[in-house]
Amino acid sequence: MTGQPSVALLGTGIMGLGMGHSMLRAGLPLRAWNRTPARARALESAGAAIAATPAGAVRDASVIVTMLADGAAVSDVMAAAAPGLRGGQVWAQLSTVGVAGLAPLAALAREHGLLFVDAPVLGTRQPAEQGALTVFAAGPDAARPVVQPVFDAIGRRTVWLGAEPGTASRLKLVVNSWVLAVTTGAAEALALARGLDIDPELFLQAIAGGPLDCAYLQAKAAAILSGDFSPNFTVELAGKDARLVTEAGAAAGVRLDVAAAVAARFRRAAELGHADEDMAATYFASFDGG
Repeated sequence: MTGQPSVALLGTGIMGLGMGHSMLRAGLPLRAWNRTPARARALESAGAAIAATPAGAVRDASVIVTMLADGAAVSDVMAAAAPGLRGGQVWAQLSTVGVAGLAPLAALAREHGLLFVDAPVLGTRQPAEQGALTVFAAGPDAARPVVQPVFDAIGRRTVWLGAEPGTASRLKLVVNSWVLAVTTGAAEALALARGLDIDPELFLQAIAGGPLDCAYLQAKAAAILSGDFSPNFTVELAGKDARLVTEAGAAAGVRLDVAAAVAARFRRAAELGHADEDMAATYFASFDGG
């Protein structure tokens, strides 16, 4: 396919790997890098080139995509990529880094003359693999035609939120506050059913098809009831996002009692040994000893 932007993908964890496969299916030329090289090599058989360094990955790329754990990781990797950067490249920053974490990344982009697009995504492993994420994007008009084929490859829709980076990250925190609250609510309801010796299926049947039901509740309940905590999005990363939500609320003068409790609960689940499991494993935080 001609005219497609070449892409450098920095970070091929649960989300990045799925995005990489979606980009390749769309015919985008892709060079990938990951701190653990074996994870990046999972894309090689699908047609990606694997870079040994971040600088090697970004050299000659039209679009740089970062999908890493947090703002510090993004900053470190882009600093390592600096020898391969050139002015005018589009940097699509897809990691959830919060409000405070975005400013130093935007400054790094300005330092290297990059067109910076603040573009966190909504979705977990399966939507990433299916190219069905929602992309929240804010960045300069000049970047849009270059980066849109990438967003079209990984997402079912892109919500453009203006030219100023930050709007997209703020919206992502608002949405995440709801996602984390629903996950926690599902986990606590099922834990209470267990504690009160009620078949949890009775709870699910009671709300099925009504205004209190939702697909996300059903998905997380299914994981808990089946005992399948294969990670779509881990407890550790959910805890990080919960902290970003509470920090943003505090900085804005907004009291977030539920979000603070959610953050504490994910921290407890991680301490109980569930950090690398799906975030539905917050269920275990309801019980002494996990």
